[in-house]
Amino acid sequence: MTDRTSVEETLEDALARATDLLADAGVPSPRADAHLLAAHLLGEPVGRVKTMALLGAPAPAGYFELVAERALRVPLQHITGIAYFRRLELAVGPGAFIPRPETESVAQLAIDHALTLRRPRVVDLGTGSGAIAAAIADEVPGADVYAVEYSPLAHAWAERNLLPRSVTLILGDLRDALGEEDGTFDVVVSNPPYIPSEAVPREPEVADHDPHIALYGGGRDGLELPWAAALSAARLLVPGGYFVMEHAEVQAPAIAALLRADPRWDTVLTHQDLTGRDRSTSAVRTEYANPGAPVKE
Repeated sequence: MTDRTSVEETLEDALARATDLLADAGVPSPRADAHLLAAHLLGEPVGRVKTMALLGAPAPAGYFELVAERALRVPLQHITGIAYFRRLELAVGPGAFIPRPETESVAQLAIDHALTLRRPRVVDLGTGSGAIAAAIADEVPGADVYAVEYSPLAHAWAERNLLPRSVTLILGDLRDALGEEDGTFDVVVSNPPYIPSEAVPREPEVADHDPHIALYGGGRDGLELPWAAALSAARLLVPGGYFVMEHAEVQAPAIAALLRADPRWDTVLTHQDLTGRDRSTSAVRTEYANPGAPVKE
């Protein structure tokens, strides 16, 4: 697809043509994406772009180059370099999992609990681009926020998003990170990889562009890394500490059962996302000691 944008083509006509091209390519939200790409090039909000189109403004140069990328199912966020999460604008690109709207509900649960505490210590296990950790640092005044990421590529994106917010970012494995901090955190939150090994995402934006290390949770049921996150949360939390984790809807019963079977957890609750699906589970850390932990006199 070549860029046929010219000074003669109006923004209104270009938006209509781009919408048709994206629809033909199977893009799920062609009209919205056409407007967002124009807004990105023009440096204007979408509402202003719509007004400009009505007033007969010209289409921006290079517009259909971006439309061509999107028609190839390159994620919109990779083209613009920006993902929106809650009230934040995050830097994203190849190598980092693009934050999803449903994860905002998980962040909300962690934020709500952290806001009940004075200077809470919070850690985000498997932070990816840093979305959850950044939201907590932004919305919980005085929180001491940590984030752990295993992938060097994702860590680089998280660094851009978290260091300006004074989050302590660690390149490490969620299974054993922060061992020297065991029993010191008030809140642990995680959106670990959880797709089963045999499940292949249908959307090209996910299958071809999200890093596989951020998708697949390990094992036929995808629960190896989610359970590892729960085990790490159990050792990291203080008694009474709060754990919340995102997962697939079909995994909710299994995760709740695993947590209820572990004496280190109490008050196990399943939470719904904005569409009513069981997409996260929370639990409260009991006084029960971790296996191998020293006995206090």
